[in-house]
This record gives sequence, C-alpha cells and structure tokens, in this order.
Amino acid sequence: MVYDSKPIFGTMIPAMVTPFDKDGELDLAQAQALAERLVDNGADGLVINGTTGESPTVFYPQKMKLFRAVVEAVSGRVPIVANVGDNCTADTVQFAKEVEKLGVDGCMLVVPYYNKPPQEGLYQHFRTIAEAIDLPCILYNIPGRCVINMVPETTLRLANDVENIVGVKEASGNLEQIREIIEAAPKGFWVYSGEDEQTYDIMKMGGAGIISTIGNVAPARMREIVDYCAAGDFEAAAKANEALLPLMKELFITSNPIMVKEALNLSGFPVGGLRLPLIPATPEQSAELAEVMRQVGVL
Repeated sequence: MVYDSKPIFGTMIPAMVTPFDKDGELDLAQAQALAERLVDNGADGLVINGTTGESPTVFYPQKMKLFRAVVEAVSGRVPIVANVGDNCTADTVQFAKEVEKLGVDGCMLVVPYYNKPPQEGLYQHFRTIAEAIDLPCILYNIPGRCVINMVPETTLRLANDVENIVGVKEASGNLEQIREIIEAAPKGFWVYSGEDEQTYDIMKMGGAGIISTIGNVAPARMREIVDYCAAGDFEAAAKANEALLPLMKELFITSNPIMVKEALNLSGFPVGGLRLPLIPATPEQSAELAEVMRQVGVL
C-alpha cells in the first residue's frame, strides 16, 4: 500500500531499554533521560517496556511507574506507545484500562506466548482488548519468542474489523508474509519492521518504518535510513543501511537486550544490567561489540 499520511506512531520508533540501578531496581530518572536523548536524536515515537525493555521481568506496578515517568518526560513531543500485552486476555484488558489513564498515546499488544492459541483465539484476544479501550493499538507478531505465528489472514481480519487496531510490528522475519499484509492492508493500518536488518526491505515494499533495537544506540543513523526510504531514495538508504548493518547484527549475537544495553553502557550512557534470567554480556562479547561500534562510527 502507499501511505498518504504520516503514521500516527512515527516512523523510527526505538523500543526503549529499561534502565536499572546497581540494585536492579527501576532507574526512573535515567529512563526519562534516555527518552529525552532518543527524541533529541531522531526518534519520532517510543515503545516502552517491549521485548527490548525487558517486559517479562518488569511487573505491572513497575510498568505503571515506568510509563508515567516517560509520559512526564516527553509527552507531547512524540507518541508514547505502552506495551501492555500479556498471555491472559482478562489481565491485559484490566491493565490496559489502567494504563490508558496515564496519558500514553497507544498500546502495543504482543501475540500471547506459551499458551499457543489458535488463530481464532488470537483474533478474539486482540479484538477483546482493543475494544475495551479507546487508545489506538499496534499488534506485535514475534513467533521466535511466542512460538506461534500470527498469519496474514488474522492480521488483516483485525485490521479491517477493529477500528482502533492501526498497525502491526512484524518480527516474523518472513518477507513474503509481510508483503502480503502491506499489499492488502486497509488505509490507516501501518506495517512496521520488527527487525532492524529488514527495515530497508520492508520499507521498500511499502512498510511504515521500524520499531527498533539499534535506535537506542544510533537513533540518528537509523533515522537517516528511514528518512531515505520514506523519500524513495533507496540508493542512499541502501548505503546508509550497509554502513550500519554490522552493528545491527552484533546486537543480536545473544539474547536481546543484552547487547544493546551493553552498547549504551559502552557509549557512556549507563542503563545498568539486566534482570535474571538474562545476564550481562561477557567480557569477550563486550570487547567484540566495542570493536564493531568503532567500525561503524558510533563509539
């Protein structure tokens, strides 16, 4: 599809990491500083407490504190999308209603993990949550973490049937699947790359942009790629993408967000460690990451 208006959530949207202090507690002041830093350097939207934000180990009361802090820091400057998705529909509905009161601009809803619902269950899950709130919602398909894949027919059914389901973050890695969604999506439904490495390819097919991991570390560089793609200058976009590709790959040599947090720490912006069962980068991983960061010019 061809977009005739700017996506309401933006086009280069970091999935922001969640800073912790030395005791592993939320560092809300640093979260606010990171949000401001990302916006100042090219982010035109933020996803808070998604996969890269360690959502499985940040519990509901802490999520509320985190959302509130980011709203306080950058509300009105860029859209703030709160990840509220869970694998229990009733819990997600209740939580989404509370989050809606905080002043966020949208909600992200991940495919339910572990309980492996069929496609009709996915449809009913997402429709039930979206219709319980007034905020626009973006779906999140990431079969590598959720075990099941939301097929294009289900995504498109939701896009057509539920007014406030306005987009999908597609991290299936399946470009033909993503193409099918882009080509059949109704007006006002935006398809985002869920993988930095695929942003160029997906935007070339008509995708709206990226919900990004590397956007935490190199927001201006990722902004450049997205802007070139949006302008249709795919030759310049390809060059900018190729220059940043080694770091895109390096950030995923182990489970995300281990390496992106290490990259921020190496860059002089401390975000702390990770909550178990995730563990910090090894010294060898850190040294390799620093070398790649230097090679691409972000360190």
